[in-house]
Amino acid sequence: MLPPATTNFFVRLIKPLHILTFSKQFMSWGFGLTALLFLFGGIWGLAFTPADYQQGHLVKIMFVHVPASWWAMGVYTLMALSSAAGLITRAPLYFYLTKALAPIGACFCLTSLITGMIWGKPAWGTWWVWDARLTSMLILFFLYLGYLNLAHKIDQPKLLSMASIIVVLGWVNVPIIKWSVDWWYTLHQPASLLRFAKPAIHPQFLGPLLIMAVAFGFYTFTVGLWNLRLILKQCKSLRKERCLKSAV
Repeated sequence: MLPPATTNFFVRLIKPLHILTFSKQFMSWGFGLTALLFLFGGIWGLAFTPADYQQGHLVKIMFVHVPASWWAMGVYTLMALSSAAGLITRAPLYFYLTKALAPIGACFCLTSLITGMIWGKPAWGTWWVWDARLTSMLILFFLYLGYLNLAHKIDQPKLLSMASIIVVLGWVNVPIIKWSVDWWYTLHQPASLLRFAKPAIHPQFLGPLLIMAVAFGFYTFTVGLWNLRLILKQCKSLRKERCLKSAV
């Protein structure tokens, strides 16, 4: 059991006022650090890694495709956890956090699909195949779109709750994406890094790939915090508007 001082610290930390204060301080260097990570990882991956003996320089699309795929699933997992916390505690802040993360995850998922199609055309001879990995990732994108369509208004708690229930139920698709290449026969290659055995990816590619993954993570945190700040400010303005209307 956590001591009262630690518990009180975390309670204060998730208060909207503290989030607004922290986000204002963090934004001054958060976006800069994110940009530096993308620049460093991108230059390292594109300019200082060799061409693949089969795919040539096309293989370097992995430095965008793979981290985007990881974080498309990771962001949805964070949304599911936040949604579950909101449904249990009925605290609106968790619903707002889910809403702040959703457009980021949707962009990552779309990036994964587009770069996958570009990578797949010369490798498979077609832009798209309805195999398990690609289809389940497309379903994830539709889950993101469905949530964004339902949760577009922050002043309707019932819609936010309903959208959060869909997010929690839809999370079952995430392990399907991860293990689809092991459960079914697919054209998509098996996991090269996130697996129980030794990573199959060459060390020359592993370094920049991990840097890009960290860059995507910092982007998620920075832009997610920025979105949450905007949502909280919008809530504040809506409350003021209601007070003004009630005073007339």
